[in-house]
Formats: sequence, structure tokens, C-alpha cells
Amino acid sequence: MTLAAPLLDIPEAPVPAGGAAEWFRGADGARLRAALFQPTGKPRGSVVVSPGRTEPIEKYYEVIAELQGRGFVVLVHDWRGQGLSHRLLPDRLKGHAQGFGDFVADYHALLAAFESRLPKPWIALGHSMGGCLTTLALAHGEVGRFAGAFLSAPMLGLQTPGRPKAAARALAWVMARLKGGDYILGQPGDPHGGPFEGNVLTHDPARYARNTAQVKACPDLALGAGTWAWLDFAFSASAWLKRAPGVAAIDIPVVVLGAQDEALVDNADQRTIVARMPKGSWTEVPGANHELFQETDAIRAGVWAAFDDLTARIGV
Repeated sequence: MTLAAPLLDIPEAPVPAGGAAEWFRGADGARLRAALFQPTGKPRGSVVVSPGRTEPIEKYYEVIAELQGRGFVVLVHDWRGQGLSHRLLPDRLKGHAQGFGDFVADYHALLAAFESRLPKPWIALGHSMGGCLTTLALAHGEVGRFAGAFLSAPMLGLQTPGRPKAAARALAWVMARLKGGDYILGQPGDPHGGPFEGNVLTHDPARYARNTAQVKACPDLALGAGTWAWLDFAFSASAWLKRAPGVAAIDIPVVVLGAQDEALVDNADQRTIVARMPKGSWTEVPGANHELFQETDAIRAGVWAAFDDLTARIGV
């Protein structure tokens, strides 16, 4: 049995109708938050939404409503270490990780806790870090429960501007073992995201302001920069996905969209890993920054068209 959990409701971002949040237990008993939303009318299936680093459930209200409008039950969750889920360090603003095993185990626990309320077929939807972790979960045995997957700018590799990737990964490995809980290069970042001007996430000022308003209204949702251990996890996850047999066993349709103006994750690594999936496809979204679902209406229309093509392809 799960217990009721809160959802932030502000004028700029009201809670979609037909939903509620709950606490569930993840790996090692960690208290994690998820929310389930019902469509009006008979469901055509379920979508499991996995946000990116720093992103709480609340940031996906618009996406949830759009999926509800398409007739889907929607399950969205806070990964450990962010949102209102269990934080890993006393300083809750540090974006931390301890490898990817616990994340994958949490995903298994999420599906186990909600599966009886998720009508089939299932579609996995993940953005950025959530796209990486969704891929890891599929490669670790969850693929058989899903009819398809849709990944938005997944973190299948990181950009390392000004430094060779091999050197950056080696530095992260060493520092994770020496000062794993410290901020990368000692930089805490801005937990509120900073000003819109110059951001590398979206071209849409209204959506950027809405997301900032949520964090200001509930500071517990805030997350700062990553730690050395988080960076080591990100590099290790990418390396594992490039070689693990489980990726080649992801035999469901997987649609991956990369952003043309990407400044955070590595599109080349996305292409490399997607090419290992028997039914994987990769498409670059013209003129888009990293957060495809938070982009302008014109860009989002193309993103949703790709999602709708996937649902038609799998017969949902």
C-alpha cells in the first residue's frame, strides 16, 4: 500500500485533473514520490514518464495533460536525489548519485508498485537523465513489459567542452573516489536556473518562467549542480550502454529525438547507442535546445508528431 504525497499547485501550473501523488519504497527502502493521472474515458494504454536531472513531477504537468488528452494513464516519478524523493546527501541541493544500480532498482520498484493500475500497452517516456535511466532499465530486463519507448534528448553521453572526453571521464572516476560528494569543480550552480537570457535549455520564455516559479514556490524541489560521483555515474552509464548485450536486446520500437542546438548531452553518443537497438531510430530536431518538451509551441508540435507516429506504429 502506498501513502498520499503532496503535489505543488500554483496559478502558473495547476495540478492536472484526475491525478494524485503517492509515496512508494525504492531500493534499500528509500522513500520516493510518484503521481498517477487518469484520462477521461476509457484508457488506450499507459505512459511511464521519467524526468531528467533536476526535474520534479510538477515540471511535467503540461506533458501529463497532453498525454491524458491522448487517452493515456500517466505515471510520473521523482528519481531518488531530486524532487521530493529521498535526497542522498545532507546538503539536499547537491545532485548526487552512487552508480546506476539503485536507479534501475527504483524503476523496477515503481513499476511493481503501480502495475495493477497501469492498463497495457505501456510506453516508456524519458528525458535527458531520465532517458538514460529508462534505457538502462529496459536493458536490465524491463523491455518485455513495454510496447515502445520515446526518449527526448537522452543523456546517453555528456559533452565535455574544452576537454577530451577520455580525460574528463578519468578525472571524474578519480575525483568520485577522493571527493565524491563535492560539487564538480566546486561550483554549486543556481538551484533556480538563473535568468532566461543565455540559458541552454529552451527558447520559450513563458515555460522557463513557469518552471522557475514552481521552484521558488517550493524550495524543496530545487536542485543545484552535480557532484563528482554524479558525473562518474553519468560517464559510467554511457560506457555501459555502448557495450552491454542488454542494449541489443531492446527489441521494441525506440524513438529518440536529439536537439540540434544541444549543449549538454552528446548527440553522437545517442546515435551510437541507438544504433545498437534493433528497432531504434534517432532524429535531430531542428532549432531545438535540450529540453524538447519545454520548448516553443512550434518545436513541441514536431516532438508530439513523432510521439504520435510511435503510437501508430505500435498500434496503440
